[in-house]
Amino acid sequence: MERLQKVLAAAGIASRRKCEEIIQLGRVQVNEKTVTELGFKVDPAADEIVVDGKKIAQEKKVYLAFHKPKGVITSVKDPEGRQTVMDYMKGVKERVYPVGRLDYDTEGLLILTNDGELANLLMHPRHHVPKTYLAYTKGIPHGSLLDKLKQGVQLDDGKTAPAEAEYADVDTEKNVAVVRITIHEGRNRQVRRMFEAIHTPLTKLKRISFGPVLLEGLQRGKHRHLTKDEVEELRRAAAEVTHNVHKGD
Repeated sequence: MERLQKVLAAAGIASRRKCEEIIQLGRVQVNEKTVTELGFKVDPAADEIVVDGKKIAQEKKVYLAFHKPKGVITSVKDPEGRQTVMDYMKGVKERVYPVGRLDYDTEGLLILTNDGELANLLMHPRHHVPKTYLAYTKGIPHGSLLDKLKQGVQLDDGKTAPAEAEYADVDTEKNVAVVRITIHEGRNRQVRRMFEAIHTPLTKLKRISFGPVLLEGLQRGKHRHLTKDEVEELRRAAAEVTHNVHKGD
């Protein structure tokens, strides 16, 4: 469910603020009933919304998996004029937005959608859908250091939740390793900061999965539409996380 004024603005009726005025003036009907309440929630896919006697066109819901390259900003716009993920979405007619962030130096899987309800579920402020990364380390972290990641490490904004961490590759001659790590939170630069906390610098960081959605097979800088099954699995994963949080797990 989304706020009515947000749906109207997304449909191109007017700016968000102007849409609020239109609602308050009684010019909007939802399922044949006039709505003047700001913040009224609607389902854009199911509810009939009419403005000044004309039914608004509902934007098709789009769900994309994108392989973000390193050196690209996860933002709709950048005041410094740097390249953003939206520069790679020029063939997409719908106005999609990134779900969460990947920092400038991190590459890998990013979900973009115009489904605000699902995006909000996936970005729950405390407990997120599991996300898996490949962390390329300078030096080989001892197994006891991986145990620290598994138990949670102390950062400046609090201790992290337990993570899953294992070696994906080890090269003793070059003294480097690749660690597969799965986290269940979404703090800023969290994985990089976790490795900094165990004094293991990273040379590269790549996200390879977001819940049930995998990066595998998607070329850097390219995007693909999620399957119906992937979207439903994402919904289930987000709902399970939210349910567990409400239970206090």
